[in-house]
Amino acid sequence: MHSHLFIENIYFQIILVILLIVLFIIYTVAAIITNNKYRKWPFSRYIFWTLGLLSIGISLVGPLADFSHRNFFGHMISHLLLGMISPLLIALSIPITLLLRSINVYNARKLTRILKSHLIQFISNPIVASLLNIGGLWCLYTTNLYMYMHQSLFFYLFIHLHLFLASYLFTISIIYIDITIHRYSYFYRAIILILALAGHNILSKYVYATPPISVPKHEAEIGGMLMYYGGDMVDIILILILCYQWYKSTAPRFVISQKNN
Repeated sequence: MHSHLFIENIYFQIILVILLIVLFIIYTVAAIITNNKYRKWPFSRYIFWTLGLLSIGISLVGPLADFSHRNFFGHMISHLLLGMISPLLIALSIPITLLLRSINVYNARKLTRILKSHLIQFISNPIVASLLNIGGLWCLYTTNLYMYMHQSLFFYLFIHLHLFLASYLFTISIIYIDITIHRYSYFYRAIILILALAGHNILSKYVYATPPISVPKHEAEIGGMLMYYGGDMVDIILILILCYQWYKSTAPRFVISQKNN
């Protein structure tokens, strides 16, 4: 990394830490305040939000962030934290639901109209979300983008932002935990999830066999294995959540009635 880019990156890391702290405070305060009006916010949601923000911070700030610039294995650890683990944790903290119960009725209606828009409907379609997510990774590792990412602060910011947002969008398009306006069938989402997992696994094997530009072969092999097996671990959680939701929606419900004597 060039010296001037390194200096700029330090400022970026400081700004990011401040932003993450602010997001932690806003979420916590919003949840506590709205407990007086609505059902108590589950403690697990605080944990998911906190761990999600920590995953983002660890991947982009400090030793791991520096190591990821020098070594592809470090980059892949950062990739798993920022592009797979943190989006899942943030999704499980259901931030849209908390936002809607934190704002007034007028603003809540405006936000709901945005969520119902054709644009949101388009990008929240599982197949579009998977193309943005997995397709973005293919572009990163099979073109010059990976090399440019370490030479330009703009590409560095853009690629990491896309990595998180595309994965978050894909996650919430597959599992419906937060408020979801545009819903698709379980069968359709399951098929897209299987195809997306296949695309991710094929890419990890491609990276193993064909290192990205400027990446030594031994680093690509280790990084490719981490991408394959580490990605599978996160994907298993997605599969379990989707299958559990599918089972709950189709399982027979028995109503037991008692006669009054």
